[in-house]
Amino acid sequence: MSPKHVIFKKLSRDKSVGVYMAKRDFVDHCDSIDPVDGVVLIDPVQVKGKKVFVMLSCTFRYGRDDMDVMGVAFRRDIFLTTRQVYPELQDKERSIHTKMQEKLLRKLGDNAIPFFFEFPDNLPCSVCLQPAPSDVGKRCAVEFEVKAFCAENQDEKIEKRSFVRLAIRKIQYAPGDSKTIPSSEITCEFLMSDKPLHMQVSLEKETYYHGELIKVSVDINNSSSRSLKDITVAVEQVTNVVLYSNDKYVRAVALEETSDTVPSGTTLKKVYTLIPLLAANKERRGIALDGKLKHEDTCLASSSIVKEEVLKEVQGMLVSYKVVVRLNASGMVGSSEVAVEVPFRLMHPKPEPAKEGESDDMVFEEFKRVYLKGVIPDDDESPTEA
Repeated sequence: MSPKHVIFKKLSRDKSVGVYMAKRDFVDHCDSIDPVDGVVLIDPVQVKGKKVFVMLSCTFRYGRDDMDVMGVAFRRDIFLTTRQVYPELQDKERSIHTKMQEKLLRKLGDNAIPFFFEFPDNLPCSVCLQPAPSDVGKRCAVEFEVKAFCAENQDEKIEKRSFVRLAIRKIQYAPGDSKTIPSSEITCEFLMSDKPLHMQVSLEKETYYHGELIKVSVDINNSSSRSLKDITVAVEQVTNVVLYSNDKYVRAVALEETSDTVPSGTTLKKVYTLIPLLAANKERRGIALDGKLKHEDTCLASSSIVKEEVLKEVQGMLVSYKVVVRLNASGMVGSSEVAVEVPFRLMHPKPEPAKEGESDDMVFEEFKRVYLKGVIPDDDESPTEA
């Protein structure tokens, strides 16, 4: 018995056009990007001689649509391309169909038309900032969508009942981990102290997967006259909004506050364990998430990997992570904070090679089901089996 594939579909209100896609997550492999493909189903009676177009867009949104200031919208199309699929043009750019497209074309009949897009290599990945529970409207986000509509021409204002939108995501998997062991250290000399404080912080590896434990090795040699206390170990997410503004959001997404002390003339060697999860940060505004699809679970945003030749401003938002160990050094002349930072990556694991009849997207869905407890989309974007 052949394996069944999940198909995502969405129809316009007047049923004139519908979009069918085998997946909604498209992977940026750094050296190549998964193409976006699917099938548009049209109703010739509803179309009534109009043209049918399919659009792929990447949009950066800094605020709600009603936040326009002096005619300047807090929204920018980073990438936008439109193809006419009906009537079919003579100079079709692609005549080879994917296996899933061929299967859908056979199942949906003569009114089904395939479409195909390729991403340029300078686009960001999907990411959004989590709003507060009281916030309404669109969130700050980099969003991708496929839009199909019928119209006399592609530039005219389209009636809401005659178009359909299907949100998609552009994601990255973790690259092969380097052999480098992330580590950082600091040596502090204090007033009225003959000897210094030395602290070193190290991790086991450079790249961690979502849901994975992070072991933080802390090595303190306190030769100073100060007493060390209030040691905290945190995973901090840093989100730089690089388009429209230079906002920076720094949020501790995992934190351990300890009662450990290191008196003068003593040492401390200890391993602390943290696990950064969205589940512990659900109500916190400004946390960056991997782009969220409607009624689907997601996770903390993955680290941004940007190619050297790409302008960072075009990325909209850049996300990075670091482990930060802080402690309070107190003495006769007051106290001061000492901190050591170690950057690392937090990403999705690259799936195992797909088995026969199994797509990479199905493997990723299984990862989300196990680690992120993803839920099935609602009926207006309902998956069906092909």
